[in-house]
Amino acid sequence: MLYAVKMDVNLPVGMDPEEKSDALAREKAYSQEVQRGGEWVRIWRCAGQYSNLSIFDVSGHDRLHEILWNLPLFPYMDIEITPLTAHPSDIALES
Repeated sequence: MLYAVKMDVNLPVGMDPEEKSDALAREKAYSQEVQRGGEWVRIWRCAGQYSNLSIFDVSGHDRLHEILWNLPLFPYMDIEITPLTAHPSDIALES
């Protein structure tokens, strides 16, 4: 199943710099691992925001939840999930 996922990151203003650096490093490593595995298909930065828009291709809701739940920055995120399906006007579907 395909999902568009917008993640807004809201790190605490007074977060310990060492804790922040560690969390960001773990976040990057984990997200790249999931990307290399093929389930996190694409990730884009939202210009002017501490946000990203990502496309996931996973087996279902439970798997997406598992991936997101395991993000080191998950406790600091507001997440909006949109399940996707093919559009009948998409020329990529023409055979």
